[in-house]
Amino acid sequence: MIPGKKENHPTFRRSFLFAMQGFRTALQTERNIKVMIFGGICAIVVGIALGLDFISWAIVLLCCGVVIAAELLNTAIETVVDLVSPEYHPLAGRAKDIAAGAVWSLCVIVALVGIIVFARAILMKLGML
Repeated sequence: MIPGKKENHPTFRRSFLFAMQGFRTALQTERNIKVMIFGGICAIVVGIALGLDFISWAIVLLCCGVVIAAELLNTAIETVVDLVSPEYHPLAGRAKDIAAGAVWSLCVIVALVGIIVFARAILMKLGML
C-alpha cells in the first residue's frame, strides 16, 4: 500500500481482521507464542486464586500483553529476515538472535515483576503485610 492512497486503504474493520488473522497464524505456526499465552493463563489463574487487587491485576495483565506483543514482533522480524535472506547469512542470524534476545530480556523483567506482585499478594493473604 502506498501512503496517501485513500481508495486502497483498508477500512478499520478490515485492518482489525488482518490483525486477527496475523494473531491466528502465529498461534498455528509458532510454539513460543503458545508458551507465552500458557504462561499468561497461569498468571491469571494464580491471580484469581490469590485475589489480586486492581493495581496488581493491571500490572499482571499489562506484563502478559507486552510479552505476547514482543513475541509477535519477534516472529514478524524473523519472518521478514527469512524472506529477504532465505539462505543462511551471519547478519540475518544476528538480527534474529537480537530480536529473540529482546523478548528474553523482557521475559526476565516480567518474571521479576511477577515475583514481586505475587509475593506481595501471598504476604498480604498470610497477614504479614
